[in-house]
Amino acid sequence: MSRSARRRLFIATILLGSFLLFLVQPMVARMALPRLGGAPNVWNSAMLVYQALLLGGYAYAHLLGRLALKKQAIVHIVVLGLAALTLPIALAELPPAAPGAEVLWVPLLFLATIGPLFFAVSAQAPLMQRWYAADPQADDPYPLYAASNLGSFAGLIAYPLVAEPLLPIARQSGVWTVGYVALLVLVIFTARALPKAEPSTSETTSASPEQSSEEIGWRRIALWVCLAAVPSGLMLSTTTYLTTDIVAMPLLWVIPLGLYLLSFSIAFAENRGLANGFARHAAALTMVLGSITILLSAQGSVPAALVSVALLFVVAVALHGRLYETRPSPAKLTLFYLVMSAGGVLGGAITALFAPVVFDWTWEHPLLIVAASLLVPLPAYARWSERLGWSASRTRVAMAASFALALLAIAALSRAMVASPQSPLVVQGLLALVVILALLVVRWRPAFAAILALAMLALGGMQSLRTSLAGERTRSYFGVYTVRDIDDAARTLAHGTTLHGVQLRKPGLELQPTTYYGRSSGIGLALGAGDALLGKGANIGIVGLGVGTLACYRKPGQDWTFYEIDPAVLAYSQGGQFTFVEKCTPDARMVIGDARLELEKAPAGTYDLLAIDAFSSDAVPLHLLTDEAFKVYLRSLAPDGLLLVHISNRYIDLVPALDAAARANGLTAIRRHDRGAKPPRTSSMWIAMARDPARLTALQDSNPATWDELERTDHPLWTDDYASILPVLKWEKFL
Repeated sequence: MSRSARRRLFIATILLGSFLLFLVQPMVARMALPRLGGAPNVWNSAMLVYQALLLGGYAYAHLLGRLALKKQAIVHIVVLGLAALTLPIALAELPPAAPGAEVLWVPLLFLATIGPLFFAVSAQAPLMQRWYAADPQADDPYPLYAASNLGSFAGLIAYPLVAEPLLPIARQSGVWTVGYVALLVLVIFTARALPKAEPSTSETTSASPEQSSEEIGWRRIALWVCLAAVPSGLMLSTTTYLTTDIVAMPLLWVIPLGLYLLSFSIAFAENRGLANGFARHAAALTMVLGSITILLSAQGSVPAALVSVALLFVVAVALHGRLYETRPSPAKLTLFYLVMSAGGVLGGAITALFAPVVFDWTWEHPLLIVAASLLVPLPAYARWSERLGWSASRTRVAMAASFALALLAIAALSRAMVASPQSPLVVQGLLALVVILALLVVRWRPAFAAILALAMLALGGMQSLRTSLAGERTRSYFGVYTVRDIDDAARTLAHGTTLHGVQLRKPGLELQPTTYYGRSSGIGLALGAGDALLGKGANIGIVGLGVGTLACYRKPGQDWTFYEIDPAVLAYSQGGQFTFVEKCTPDARMVIGDARLELEKAPAGTYDLLAIDAFSSDAVPLHLLTDEAFKVYLRSLAPDGLLLVHISNRYIDLVPALDAAARANGLTAIRRHDRGAKPPRTSSMWIAMARDPARLTALQDSNPATWDELERTDHPLWTDDYASILPVLKWEKFL
C-alpha cells in the first residue's frame, strides 16, 4: 500500500470512529429525555460519563501499546466485537431515581446504556495514530487528531440538523449500528496495513531512541492537565447557561461541545496560521469577552449567549494550541492523550459534580474564565518594555503603575455601574481603559488575572456575590433559584434569568394571583370559574409548583395535588418564603418526582382539571409534550376533564406541537393569549383541551375573556421516538 493510500485509510478510520462517537452522545441523551426531563445538568452528567469513558478508552490505548502491533490489532478487534453485542443501542432499564439522587443515577443510566460501545470506539483516535506512526516512513501523527475532532464535530452537527429531524430514535440507532459495522471493517483493514516487521523499540513507533527516552516531568504533565481541564469545564458551564435559558435540546447541547471539538481541529492542524492567530489575540479577547459575559449574563439574552460561546471558542483554541505546542514525541503519544483526557474529566467533574454541591450560583463559570487568563499564550507585545529598551527595574515600576491605574479604573467602573447604569459610553470607555492597562501587565499573569476578576466583579459579579452572601440563592440539580425582595412590595422567585413567581407583601394583597397566573390568564379563568365549570368537590392536579400561586384559586371542597420534580422548589413553600400553599391549600398532596412518571401511578380518571406548567427557566421539558405524555395526562383526566398547558416562551412557538397532539388524541383545543396583563401580572399563553367540545364552550361562556381557536397546522406529531424543535423556533428572537 502506498504511503498516501495508507494515510487516507487511517484518516477515514479515525474520521468515522469520531463521527460515530459524537453522533451517539446527543442520540442517547435524546433517548433519555422521557425519563430524565430537560434539566441542564442532565447533559452535563452525560458529558461527564462520556469524558470518563473517553479517559478509559485512552488508558486502554496507552496500555495496549505495550503489546506487539499484531497483538494490539487482535485485542482491539476483539474488544470492538464484544462491544457490538450490546447493539442496537437502547436505553438501559433502571428503576427510577429517588428524589435528590439524580446526580448519581443519571451517570449510571448513561454508563449502562452506552458504556461498552463508547469505551471501545473512544480508543480509536490515539490507537490509530499510534498504529500510523509505527511505519518508519510515516510523518507526524499528531495532525491526525485534527481529523479526529473534525469527524467529531461533523457527528455532533449531523444529529440536530439531519438525524433528529429526519429519523425516529429506533431508525437512528439502526443507522448507527450500520456505521459501527463499517468501522469494524475499516479497523480490520488498518490492522492489515500495519508494518510486517515489528519496530525495535518497545513503544512500537517510529520514534528515535532519544525520543523514546524523552523525560516528561510532573510540571509538564500538570500543565497538560490544566490546559485540558479549563476548556472542558468552560464548555460545560457554557452549556448550562444555554440550556437553562433557552431549551434543553440537542441543537443547543451540541453548540458548545461542537466548538470545543472544532478548537482541536484548529489547534492540532499542520498549518499553524489560524492557531497562531488565536494565540496572538487570546489574552485581549479573554479580557474583553470575559468582562462582557458577566455584564450580559443577568439579561439571559441571545447576545449574552453569543458572547459566552465566542469566549469558549477563543479559550479552547488558545489552550489546546498550547497543548499542541508542548506535545511530546510520537513515542509518548498515548501518554499525552491519556493525560489530556484526564484533564478533560477533571474539568467536567468540577463543573458537573463539584460546583452544583459547593456553589449556590454558577460561580464555576467566572472562575474558569479567570483560570483561562492564567494559561492563555502570551502575545508578542507582552515584551513591550524590552522593545523600548527599558531596564528590568524600570519595567517593574511601569507594570506596578499600570496595575495600580487598572485598579483605579475598575473602581471608577464599579461606581459608573451603580450611579449611571444607563450610560453605556462611560462604561465602555472605562472598560477599554481597563483592558489596555491589563494588556500592559499581561506577562505578570497573577496581576492580569486579578484585573480580569475585579473587572467581572465590577460589571455585575458583585451583585451576584451580595446575593450569595445574603443567602438568597439555592442551587439544585435542576437549576439556580434566587429569591429577592422588592422593598416591602413583593417577593420574587427567579429560575436562572426567568421570573418564576411573585408574591405581593402588602397587607390584603398577599394571596392575589400574579405573573402568568392572573385572573385573566387561561388558568385563572378556568380555576376562577370554580364549581360552575368544574362541579362541586373537583379534583385538581397541578404539574409544576413554582411559588404555589395557583393554590389560592382553590374552592371549598376541592382536592388539590401538586407535582414538583425539585425538592428545592417545594422548600420555598414549606419554609415560609412564599405562603400561597400554606394559606390556601395546607392539606394539598405534594408529589416529588418527574410528573410524567408520577402521573402514570395515579388512578385513571382522577382529575377534573390538570394543568401542565413545568417550565425549567425559559426551557421546555420536551418529554412532557410528546404524544406518550399526552396519553398519560388523558389517562389521569376524568372523561369530561379539562387539560391546560402553559406555553409562554421567548424562543419557541409550541402551538403547532400542541395542535398536532390535540388532533392525534381526538381533543378540541382553544388558546388564551393574555396580552394586556400589567404588573404584577405578566403576559401568558395557555392552551385548554378537552375530549368534549362542550367543556370548552362552557369555559368560554363562563367569562367574557377572548379565547381563540387553535389554528390547524401540518406539524408532525411529537413522540418519544421522534421530535424536532427546529421547525418551531422563533428565529427572529435570535437575530
